[in-house]
Amino acid sequence: MNIILMGPPGAGKGTQAKKIVSELGMAHISTGDLFRAALKDMTPLGVTAKSYMDKGALVPDSVTCEMVLDHLKNHLAEYDKGFILDGFPRSVEQAEYLDTVIEPTLNIKIDKAINIDVPNEKLVVRLSGRRTCRNCGASYHIEFNPSKKVGVCDVCGGELYQRADENESAVKNRLETYDKSTKPLIDFYRNKGNLVEVNGDQSMDAVFEAVKKCLEE
Repeated sequence: MNIILMGPPGAGKGTQAKKIVSELGMAHISTGDLFRAALKDMTPLGVTAKSYMDKGALVPDSVTCEMVLDHLKNHLAEYDKGFILDGFPRSVEQAEYLDTVIEPTLNIKIDKAINIDVPNEKLVVRLSGRRTCRNCGASYHIEFNPSKKVGVCDVCGGELYQRADENESAVKNRLETYDKSTKPLIDFYRNKGNLVEVNGDQSMDAVFEAVKKCLEE
């Protein structure tokens, strides 16, 4: 089975992907990881992507789509238990490319698009409460997973800080961007008939049980 994992920033897609990989053996394909690897190795697509990022511009859909296609071409044989697409598609245009180019080219099928739904007001609390250790990168949350001593990492004693993109104003801007560009994908997959909605406003384990049930049906 091949699935798309969707949801707004802070919905817990990364956590759920790890659980799916661990329990079901599916491969996790994150576009963020693909970009980081391409930039590190300075592949032709990585060089192209960097040229846009250096100018502060968004990487075009065409580059992102080609990167995903290239990765699947080279690794599809390894994904005998299926894969999870995380971070792709992020627009209707990318979804159409997946439908009309990637699927027929590689003779694959996307079985389900799972959307983890969380109200925006809950996401603001989740994201703006995050704190990260400057030294070791350990992650905390002032409400849900606080450090034993305020502002100090339990692991290494380093200073905890709030990332610039996780203050309340930045979080609200990120969610507005998601609503405009990515939410139309929900209608796209609903119209295709393979959208599954999962309530993300519950414990991580409860969300996973709901996701697993979707995959087993």
